[in-house]
This record gives sequence, C-alpha cells and structure tokens, in this order.
Amino acid sequence: MDFSLSPEIEDYRQRVRSFVEREILPVEADRSNWDEHENIGHAALERLRSKAKAEGLWSLQMPKERGGQGLPLVGMAACYEEMNRSIFGPVCFNSAAPDDGNMMVLNKIGTDAQKERWLQPIIDGKVRSAFAMTEPHPGGGSDPSMMKTVAERKGDRWVIKGRKWYITGAGEAEHFIVIARTSDDARKGLTAFLFYKDQPGWEIVRRIPIMGPEEHGGHCELIFDGLEIPDENVLMNIGDGLKVTQIRLGPARLTHCMRWTGLAKRSLEIAGEYVKERDSFGTKLAEHEGVQWLLGEAAMQIEIGRLLVMKAANELDRGGFARKEVSMAKVQVADTLFKAVDTAIQLCGARGYSKDTVLEWIYRYARQAKLVDGASEVHKMVLSRSYLSEGDRFWSWS
Repeated sequence: MDFSLSPEIEDYRQRVRSFVEREILPVEADRSNWDEHENIGHAALERLRSKAKAEGLWSLQMPKERGGQGLPLVGMAACYEEMNRSIFGPVCFNSAAPDDGNMMVLNKIGTDAQKERWLQPIIDGKVRSAFAMTEPHPGGGSDPSMMKTVAERKGDRWVIKGRKWYITGAGEAEHFIVIARTSDDARKGLTAFLFYKDQPGWEIVRRIPIMGPEEHGGHCELIFDGLEIPDENVLMNIGDGLKVTQIRLGPARLTHCMRWTGLAKRSLEIAGEYVKERDSFGTKLAEHEGVQWLLGEAAMQIEIGRLLVMKAANELDRGGFARKEVSMAKVQVADTLFKAVDTAIQLCGARGYSKDTVLEWIYRYARQAKLVDGASEVHKMVLSRSYLSEGDRFWSWS
C-alpha cells in the first residue's frame, strides 16, 4: 500500500503549510484579532481569505470550474490537517464546518439551478450556510426517525413547523438546509429543503452558550412557524431526506477528523518545544522517561488516526460508502484530539492551563469532538452491527 502523496497534492500541502506558518499563525498570536466568541475577527478573516484566494488555495474541495481546486478526499486529508495547525486555519481557506459539508453535498446532489443559486455563493465566500437537523427532546438527534419538525403540503408550497437546536453557524448563515418530516414512512419520511435567511416563517430564538470557543454564527436554537418552501427548493426528491443526511454526514465527519488531526499535532508541537527547553531536577523534561511515555503514546495515537482517515478517504474516493471506516476514524480521532491536548497541558503545566498558549482553547474545543456528527457510542454501535453482519470480512483488505 502506497501512502505517498501525488506531486500535485504534496505541492498543495506544502503551500497550505507555508501559508499557515507565514500568514495565519501571526494573526492567531495577536489577541486583538480575536472576536468575542474566541474565533478570528471578521476584518482579519477577510484579509486572510483574500490572500488564500490570490495564492490558489481557496475551496480545495470544490471543482475547478466552480472556483475550487478539485482535490480528492485523500488530498483534502493532507491539506486540512495542515490548515488546522492554526485554530483559525480552515475558515481562512473556506474549508470549515458547516460550509464545508454543505458545499460537498450541494455539489454532489444539487440540480444545476440549485448549484448556481445555493452553492456558488458559498464557494465564492459571499455567504455562510447551516444544516438544520438536530432537535430538542423528544425530537431527532442521532436517531433521525424521532424527528418532529414537519413539512405539510399546502397548495404549491411546503409549510414547515417545528424546532431545531445546536445548529452550527446559524447566527451568520444566509443559506440553510433543513430536514423535516413529510410522511411517517420509516425510510422515506424525511425531506431536505433549501431556504434563505430573510424568508418569513422562522426565527432564531437564541445563540446557545457553550463551554468552548464557537464557530462564526455560534450554535443556535431555531423555531419554524409557517416557513413556506416551493418544490424547486427541495434537495433531491420528497422522501429523500435521510439519503441527503447520509450523503452529507459521511464525508463531513471525515473532514472533521482531518482538521482535528491538525489540532492534535499542534498540541504536541507546543508541548514538544516546551519539554525540550524546560529544566527539571537537573535535566530537560524531554529526558524524563515519564514525559517520553506521554509524548510517545500521544504521537502514536495521532498516527493511528491519520491512517484511519486516509483509509476512509481512499475508500470514498473509490466510490465506496466507507461507513465503518468513517466511524472508526471518528471515534479514534475524537479520542486522540482530547488525549493529545490533555497530554500537552499536563506537560506544559501551568503554562498549558493558562492562556499563554492556545492549548486551553483546543482543550475546551476538543470535548465536542466526541459528540458532534454522532456521539462516539453511536459510531461504536455502527461498528458492532457491521462486525456481527460481516464476521471476519469486517477486516477485509479490499
């Protein structure tokens, strides 16, 4: 098995790495560039986005004919990892969630008219987007069959009523995908709809406070009370909502893992630099056996996560579903990110716990990794079902 990157992908990877080092890390280091939610402020973001476009590093995941760079998922894995060496990296390249996943699903299944109207402005960086699926109890979360938001046919329109919450980016989004129930059919009961921010019949109730730093637009609670949507804004067909979520969430989960790997590596980078310089009991911390065990274990887990991500990316590029590969990567990398930053804080001591480094930012952010896009326990259930169904074929090489 050849894990080397093609010359084209390696070139993109090196250029992304150089851009992060040269342009983004200095902006990250200056707290005046941060907004009130501990993300990069809009003025600094727009400057960096313009530079990324000028250097041909914009929207790596989108087709070249739409202004992207046309990289496969394997190429995205290598580059997204480099982007998230900075806590602010992915959004500067238009590769941050939820826009990233929304662009990929619209590009894959949208009609030509929908791509022009709903996708292209996101690719161009003119608007942000959100994906509205999760609901408060007793509605749908990891189990979409519990969804309570409904869309009823009235004349030539679909009228949506219900409630969603923890909708990432909704506070600044202009383009939305919402999943609603259109029948009681177990497999064909959900439908995906597209709508604009300024349409009547819905509102943002609140931006929900969270323990960690927030994406632009936060995580919001939404109420739908008569939002009207025409047939032309149905994504795929009526009853295909579950299929839309499956098409979107698989690659989106994997791109989370790509970015989280970058944050895990950054955590060890900070810790590694510190223990090589810090003296303790007459020698450098890096010479202590206990320190070496901690660093070695975290580094090994990161590499395991990278290999799982690449295996899943390769399977998706080949046209496979990669369900179990994505689930394995999601569990492994979520755990690894938390372990890596926890290890880094432990090794850096009070400095790691303080705001003198970005470790405490990454630590608070990392806790969500085990929850978003399917809790780790749900993915382990998926893996269990796969194993019980496949037996020894679970470990097939092809």
